[in-house]
Order: sequence, then structure tokens, then C-alpha cells
Amino acid sequence: MYHLCTTAAFQTIYQKRKILDIRLNIKDFPSVGVTRFELATTRPPDAYSNRAELHPVAFRSANIVYFSQIVTFLQDFFLILSSMKRFALLIAVFFGFLASGCGSSATRSAADFTIEVYTPEYASGFDIRGRDKDAATLVTVRNPWQGAGNVEQHLLILREGAKAPAGLDAQVVKAPVRHVVCMSSSHVAMFDALGEVRRISGVSGIDYISNTYVNEHRYCGEVRDVGYDTNLNFELLASMRPDLVLLYGVTGENTVVTGKLRELGIPYIYVGDYMEESPLGKAEWLMVAAELCNVRDKGAETFRGIAARYNALKTRIAGAARSPRPKVMLNTPYRDTWFMPSSRSFMVRLIEDAGGEYVYTKNDSDTSVAVDLEEAYLLASAADTWINVGPCNTLAELTAQNPKFADVPAVRNRQVFNNNRRQTPAGGSDFWESGVIRPDLVLHDLCAVFNPQAADTAELYYYKPVSYTHLRAHETCADL
Repeated sequence: MYHLCTTAAFQTIYQKRKILDIRLNIKDFPSVGVTRFELATTRPPDAYSNRAELHPVAFRSANIVYFSQIVTFLQDFFLILSSMKRFALLIAVFFGFLASGCGSSATRSAADFTIEVYTPEYASGFDIRGRDKDAATLVTVRNPWQGAGNVEQHLLILREGAKAPAGLDAQVVKAPVRHVVCMSSSHVAMFDALGEVRRISGVSGIDYISNTYVNEHRYCGEVRDVGYDTNLNFELLASMRPDLVLLYGVTGENTVVTGKLRELGIPYIYVGDYMEESPLGKAEWLMVAAELCNVRDKGAETFRGIAARYNALKTRIAGAARSPRPKVMLNTPYRDTWFMPSSRSFMVRLIEDAGGEYVYTKNDSDTSVAVDLEEAYLLASAADTWINVGPCNTLAELTAQNPKFADVPAVRNRQVFNNNRRQTPAGGSDFWESGVIRPDLVLHDLCAVFNPQAADTAELYYYKPVSYTHLRAHETCADL
């Protein structure tokens, strides 16, 4: 096509281009320049990836000249081509190619990932699928907070040079992730169970985290506390540049947080482990962490071991459980309100699998319900055992909340147990951390409380008996 430059028509283009170059030097335009870009916000440049916007004032002037340039070029270009009949076929093929190229960029959906990579056996809130063309996988999270209906979120995990398809509505990360921020302590436990806890660079509420690695590396700055909920330290997050933030939701998406993370270009995904009704379903979420770390096989092996131990103990308890089953009361008042979990909740499932019977049968929803103190007192009075009594470490602390508790049979018979044996100085309980991933250990503790004859040992891991004095380190259920 070089010979086109020698045609008379090109001379016309050249003259008009000279006029256009003169226009570019008018006095209203010198502030624009060739690279006149500014960031869209006043935050430091290192807080963002390579995202910039044209200066708004300069762009208005530049737009007029640039548009004039395009119109002039297109007019002359098509003038030349229209006189070149021998290139008519070439032109048709060229524009046909452009049209087909545009058509190939059609948007993709999650339905394009049709290969089952991991389908949970116990969890209902996620699955992992792949596709034929590459090693990318798609994690789909469903209804990750209370009251959610038909909510789906997607996390595309790229590996081995795979590219994100155009138009896919998903957060995107590359595996293995190097730096992860965990907004729930249970997320920390997932990585720890896989031997991948070193990938955690940030947590929420570090004083309430029991994990040894996190506590050892907080002082050298390798693990940072990023704050809580809408009070997240976004400046810190921007400087950390994590590969992914794992969120949790209570009643819905926190759009303040997710909007800011999108602005910062930080991928995120909601993890709905706490919504699972099955104890093993909660633990199975460690497979999401395994997928992020490229240790899928190790994750499957780890979870199979947990499930095997849990189910073996559950079977043994079923054959040796007391009859009638001991009735179990849960929780203590919170600001004059007593919240009782659903009979479908994971905690009630643990009670039943350990050979106990939940004392409250009115709630079969997917959330806890509030009952008045009088009804709660009657329920406690009907229970043989009382567990999960909040911050109480002694029966004196429990009865200080309400003197009437001293008359409850479980208190009189010293059958009160709390799940805070493993606790940080600030009050964070490892029951809500590693206990989420080790329901087999939790089940053993409850078996030792309700049906000690079926337990391997009376030693407790997460639970401790609540007595009138603080429990000494060597004491167990057998000492009561």
C-alpha cells in the first residue's frame, strides 16, 4: 500500500494535516499536551492501579480538535478508497473481518464453566467449576448472608496463563494468591488447616485472633489489622495491595466496603461459611481457600479426614447415647434479650449428633429469634445442661446476671459449660476460629459433656466446665 503515498489525493491530505498541526498550537490548548492525565481522586497514586482520567478542563478543548482530526481523516480516507475499484474486494473482506472480530467479543456468563471441579457434599453455599479451554476455575457463592434470596457472586481464579473472558460478572484473581486479607477469624483457620497461613497479610480485629502465626507476625508488620466493617482502614489496604479480601455479611452486602474495594481495584468475595447449617458444611469451605492456594488435592484430603472422624464419632455416640437424651439450653441474655438459634442451626446439629436434645423447638427458621427473659428462664429450668454462656467464666459471674439462675438445675448440678477454654487475652474464642474447621473436635467435647461413656477421653479442647472458681489448667469434666 506504500504507492498510495505518491498519489495526488495524498497531497491534499498532507496539506490539510499541516493546517491541523497549526490548530494544535493555538493558545487555548498548550496546557493539554500529549500526556495530560491526572488521577480521578486526590488519593496518593500508589493507592490505585494504572487507572487515570483525562483532565476535565483540558479534555473539552482537546475533544474539539481531536474530533475535527478524525472527521478530516475519514473523509479523505474514503475518498481515496472509493477511487480504487481494484481494492473493492479487499475493502469488503477487511470490514467483514472487523465485524466478525467484534462479534467474537460477546460477553460470557458463569454458565460457560461447565466442568465440575468440586461439588460440596455437605455445604450448600458454594461450588467450583472449570472449562475445557484452560485451567481457570470459577467459584460461585450463593446466599452468603441472612435473608439472602437467589444471590450469587462469582470469583474467577486464573492460572497457567488463562485470560478472563470479556464481560464475565466476576471478581478476578490469579492463583496462587500471595496476600489475602481475612475479615473473619474462621477464614484464618481455613488457611491454617491447609498449611497456607503465611499467605495471610491482614485480618480484622487482630487482638481476637488465636492463630499462632498471626500473633507472631503482627509485631513485625507482616500481618496487619485492617479494622472492622465500615471502619476499615482503606489507606492501609491500598498500601498493602492484597490479592484478595475475604468478606462476610450479616444481613446483606456492605456496599460502602465493596464500592471502595472496587474503586481501589482490590478483588473481594463474600464467604458464607457461617450460613451453613451442617457443621461439616461449614468446614467444607476450606476447599475455597485450597483453590485459591493451588492445593486442591491437599484440601480434599484434609476435609475427608475431618469428615471421617466426625462421622465415625457420630455413629459411636448414636449407639451409646443416654436415653432419654439430656436437654440442652444455649446462650445467656444480651441487653435483656435472649437469642435462641434455629433448630436447623449448626450448633443444634452438633448437640443432636453428640446425643443431646435442644430445649427450644419453636424456631425452625434460618436465623436466631429473640425470646423474653421469663420464657428463657423457664427453658433454662427445663434443661439438664447449659452451654455457651457468653463471657462467664464462673457460676458466680453467671448468677450475677440474674440471681434466679442459681435455682436452675444445671447450675445447681454444675452442668454448665462454656466454649471459651481457648481464649485470647482480649476475649476472642478459638471456638469461633479453628472450631469452625474442626467440628470433629467440637463434637468430641460435647460428647464428653452429654455422653461421657462414648467419648475417648474426658479431656476437653474448646469447652470447659463453669464452676464457682476459675478452672485450673489440668481439670477436666471428670473433676466435677
